[in-house]
Amino acid sequence: MDVGMLQMTPVKAVGQIANVQEKTSDELKAQKPFSEFLVDSLKETNELQKNAEKMDLDLAAGKINDISQVVMASEKAQIALNLTMSIRNKAVEAYQEIMRMQV
Repeated sequence: MDVGMLQMTPVKAVGQIANVQEKTSDELKAQKPFSEFLVDSLKETNELQKNAEKMDLDLAAGKINDISQVVMASEKAQIALNLTMSIRNKAVEAYQEIMRMQV
């Protein structure tokens, strides 16, 4: 997962809020909603998993001579999956906390 691609706007002071409304429609279209970041991250994690599985099969078939490539692909997939599961667990915990709140 490429965390460097995630661009979030910082919290602005009250005096700077007026400048936010002056953004052009092109600037607003360039910003992706959070749900798209999640979907893209899930797709990338899935691709890493598929790539690692394909490299495992290629190694078993003798198509790959360098085992370090297979190990690196497997570790990337494992790290991405662990990160995805951590985010999911935090989201579930946050949801459960909201459900426990009394109105």
